[in-house]
Amino acid sequence: MPRSEPFSSVDAAWLHMDKPTNMALIVGVMMFDAPLNVKRLRATLEHRLLPFFPRFTQRVREPRLGLGLPRWETAPDFDLDDHLHRLELPAPGDEAVLQTLAGELMSRPLDRAKPLWQMYVVERYGAGSALISCLHHCLADGLALVQVLLSLTDSDSKAPWPKAPTSAKRRRQRPWLTRLLAQTVKAVDQTRAVAESLAQEGLEALTHPFQIAERLAVGASFGLALGKLTLLSPDRKTLLKGRCGVPKRVAWSERLSLAEVKAVGQALNGTVNDVLLAAAVGGLRRYLESRGQPVAGLNVRALVPVNLRPPEALAEMGNRFGLVPLSLPVGVRDPLRRIRVLKARMDAIKDTPEAVVAFHILGAMGLTPVQIEELIVKFFAAKASAVMTNVPGPREVVYLAGRPLRGIMFWVPQPGNLALGVSILSYAGEVCVGVATDAGLLPDPQAIVAGVLTEFTAMKQAVLPQPRPKRPANRPPQPARKLRRKVGAG
Repeated sequence: MPRSEPFSSVDAAWLHMDKPTNMALIVGVMMFDAPLNVKRLRATLEHRLLPFFPRFTQRVREPRLGLGLPRWETAPDFDLDDHLHRLELPAPGDEAVLQTLAGELMSRPLDRAKPLWQMYVVERYGAGSALISCLHHCLADGLALVQVLLSLTDSDSKAPWPKAPTSAKRRRQRPWLTRLLAQTVKAVDQTRAVAESLAQEGLEALTHPFQIAERLAVGASFGLALGKLTLLSPDRKTLLKGRCGVPKRVAWSERLSLAEVKAVGQALNGTVNDVLLAAAVGGLRRYLESRGQPVAGLNVRALVPVNLRPPEALAEMGNRFGLVPLSLPVGVRDPLRRIRVLKARMDAIKDTPEAVVAFHILGAMGLTPVQIEELIVKFFAAKASAVMTNVPGPREVVYLAGRPLRGIMFWVPQPGNLALGVSILSYAGEVCVGVATDAGLLPDPQAIVAGVLTEFTAMKQAVLPQPRPKRPANRPPQPARKLRRKVGAG
């Protein structure tokens, strides 16, 4: 008899958000400078993923007559070969071609008769490989799934091949996973002191509402937050909004020095998160201006996923987050003033119950018939134009199947009819910004990425001392010339 367990109502809500024009997928891209050993990768999945995360061997069983919650049941014919595939990247095999492939896979629905995930080993990516993972959001939220993917890695290039765990090891907490996630757990735990210290090297969470959940009583504060989210007007009509189609496109930036981003934040009395969000908003401004969109006084809203997990539950499956609307000051041209405005707006929603309320709304949606859920999703998605998220990755280089991970990027789905997703991920002292768009509405995400980089460069030049150009070694210093003052000169 297949093992069976019910969905949570929140996971059920994400299961039913799948639409041909916006699949509810979390898509991750890992990049390597050397070819992956596929046999070793397969062994890693067999011994590190499947035994510890049963969701990856379970399929969905919908309730009879559509009444009640779906259930997870063990797939009786599970075969890893149905989920691990090999692809060759077409010539020239560069980053642009890889981005095109990632966008195509983001648009591809998963087979509901099988466990809801796929991995693609992409060969001929330059001299190395890439690994693209497509994971349904009903499995878990982005923070948890990024940790699951990273749990497959090692901190040592000479780590042995993974072996099948014993029954005793499977019952105990995963010690190798605990070690790998220790820095991330510490980083998330330190978000409690973000307002007091900028010592944290990773990307800090926007808020820490798991504290709020502990002390939130159903009453006036909950009701006020619910009223605010419900009565919020639809977001302003811009080029970012419209009817989405099936094809998607993605792009990601060159890797930025996390130390430089942190230094800019310190100079502006802000955080790493403040700086990167301000640069992303500036990139959107540049994009809209270049396409004739009036931006004077313009504000657009983004839905920001806010973690509701305590630090010790980072790698648990399921969805535990709330979506908080954040007003983005696109109309502010000066990057330094923009970061101040954005920081003030983020501070205004810290320690509010909005994320917890949004979580309960998702749970209520999962208990409604699919047709009703569609109406609710459209209602709330109309209040925003984008999804913006960030996740802290490992501070040191990690290795997958014996190969060093050079870079990583991911995107969460854009529910309803949202056409834009912006993702920020830090890894090994660097940070990368990724953009996912609807191909019909926003066909050139790389233009948005370029604007983000331009904005960060402007912020850096404005607040950090710039190195002086070096004098050629074989050129002697020139004597200062005497200036003659002309008669009548002011």
